[in-house]
Order: sequence, then C-alpha cells, then structure tokens
Amino acid sequence: MITEQARAWVVHLACSKPKELGYAAELWTRSLLARHVRREAAEAGHPSLSRAAKATVQRILAEQPLHPERVRYYLQKRDPAFAVPMRDVLPVYQEVALRNEVLRAGQRLPIITVSVDEKPGLQAIANTAPDLPPVPGKHPDVARDHEYKRLGTCSILAALDLHEGHVTARVERRHRSREFIALLQDLDQYYPPGCTIRIVLDNHSAHISKETQTFLATRPNRFPYVLTPKHGSWLNIVETLFGKMARTFLRHIRVQSWAELRDRILLGIAEINAAPVVHRWKKFDALAPASQDTIY
Repeated sequence: MITEQARAWVVHLACSKPKELGYAAELWTRSLLARHVRREAAEAGHPSLSRAAKATVQRILAEQPLHPERVRYYLQKRDPAFAVPMRDVLPVYQEVALRNEVLRAGQRLPIITVSVDEKPGLQAIANTAPDLPPVPGKHPDVARDHEYKRLGTCSILAALDLHEGHVTARVERRHRSREFIALLQDLDQYYPPGCTIRIVLDNHSAHISKETQTFLATRPNRFPYVLTPKHGSWLNIVETLFGKMARTFLRHIRVQSWAELRDRILLGIAEINAAPVVHRWKKFDALAPASQDTIY
C-alpha cells in the first residue's frame, strides 16, 4: 500500500527543482522523478515506493491539480510606479476611441496618435533544399528539410496609426538612434505639416538618446511622447500588429537573402495598408479614468 504520506512526499518532490537535489535538469521528467523516488524512498520513510515505476509516479501526480512539469510565464511588478505612466497611456487610448467614433472619412485630426515599437532579431533563414508540396499517401503537409542556413537578422520599426490603421515601417539591420530617427522622418513626411504626431512608445535608449533629442528639437511640438511603463510592453497597441505579422506573412517564412526578407516584410506591410484595420484598446479600468481635459 502506498500511504497518503508517501503520495504527499512524491508531490512535494515534484514541486521542487531537480537542480536543488544535484541533477542537471531544471524541471522533473517522469523518468527522472521515478528514479529519484526509488533511490530515496526507504531513507525518507516510504519503503512502499522503493520499487515505484514511472507509471506509479504518473498516477500519483495525475490525482493532483498541480502541474510542476509545466511553465507558465508571469510578469513580476518591478516598477513601484507602474500605475503612474499607465494612467498617462490609457486615457490617450480612450480619447482616440472617442475621436474615432465621430471621425469622418478623409478627415484629418489636429493630433494624430501613433503607436511605435520595434520587433528586433527577426532571422533571415534560407532552405538548403526545396520545400515539397503535399503528396497524397505520402505526406499531407508541406515537407521541409530540417537543415537551414542563417543569413542574418533584421529589426522591424513600425508606427501604427490608431485612427486609420495605416502602418509606417522600416526594416533595418540594426536598431539605433539613426534608424529610429529615420522612422520619425518617414512619419514627418507622411502626415501634414500642421498636425501633431503623438507617439506612444517605450523608454528604449534610441527613443530618448541625445541624437534623437537633437532631431526632435528641430521639429518643436511635432512629436510629443507618451511613454509606457517599464516592463509594460503589453500597453503598446502596436504589439498587436507584430502579432498579426507573426501569424500571417512572417509565419514559416524562408528566403534566399536578407534583402528578400526585407522586401517581403515591406510587401506584407503594403498588403496591410491596402486593407487597413483600426486596432482598438478595449479594457479601461478604474486605475486610469479618462480625463475630459485631454479631448481635442
């Protein structure tokens, strides 16, 4: 008989980390846990488990609501002042939503709000053998050789118009102040000179560097910033655009050169702009009530 105390001991072991007990693994596999249980059972006072198989350990853990073999990510609140910049961002989104409700087709607002961020480290990967189409009776999916060649990485710098859904973007090898300034120059050329381009963005060094500040000084009041909190990238709506890219034209993408990757990304963005979708922020909580004073 395996006692309740013995079962509890197995669950306790499963919730610990094997590296703390001298193993290389970060999390337990069923086989490793079963071996450890058999080795330590007698000394721990649970001789009934001294011959426990992997299936026995599996049954014990299956009875529990805990799943220590899985990892679910969470975000630790490292910034004690997180709510303060959040209260700056969310009223902007609410104001944009109110303005969009009454915005007429073709109408230009005195203040245009865009959401800006970067998607760095996107790899240009080439096949070493051609993809094979699905073949009945052999393989129902596209067949791809497991070997590939790395051709470098790129960064996508994107600005999402929160009123019309238009995307202004650049594809660069690096993400420095000069690349960010080039994106600002693209925005400066795209929007009419008389309007203000309000930018929602994070505290990346390229956004607040001396070089960037020097450029902003040449366009006074043209690019006011609304900064998101540290560790608060989820508050930036442009992340939904990057998610859409990852699910569509970037999914399983293979190219023959870095230039092809750049061109296909720009083509995908052009396809988005051909049928733009307005991205909306739908969750407004009591921490960030809208201020009527900010409506233009």
